[in-house]
Amino acid sequence: MAGHSLTINNQTYNVEIKGETTLLWVLREHLGLTGTKYGCGIALCGSCTVHLDGKPVRSCTLPLSALKKDQKITTIEGLSQNGDHEIQKAWIEAQAPQCGYCQTGQIMQAAALLTENPNPTREEIKTYMNGNLCRCGTYLRILRAIEIAAEKIAANT
Repeated sequence: MAGHSLTINNQTYNVEIKGETTLLWVLREHLGLTGTKYGCGIALCGSCTVHLDGKPVRSCTLPLSALKKDQKITTIEGLSQNGDHEIQKAWIEAQAPQCGYCQTGQIMQAAALLTENPNPTREEIKTYMNGNLCRCGTYLRILRAIEIAAEKIAANT
């Protein structure tokens, strides 16, 4: 066991965990940040998506030993204080979730997209979101939610 200092949602956590433990399990089991979901366990579905220095990563296969000192991790709990990030509000407006299981990963992926490209085309959205799976098939509502958020972001700038 080794000590790891992690900056998650602008808070510092010190954990005594083996370096091969994945970030997903640290978040869920050791820190109680259960918004990030376990889906496939092999980084293919996107349910476990979090941001590492603002970039989306799959936390289910990311061992603690791969993290560099001072990297900033953002989970769905840290995306906004009150669930009022434009993408979260648009998700509700578009009624994107059905069962909701994949939605935190979808939202984190979409938030990263809109940070990188605040005015994406429909094709750019589809390409960026391609690796996030929804077993309920709400892709059109997810797509619409991202378009709504992009429109609101553009209107506020």
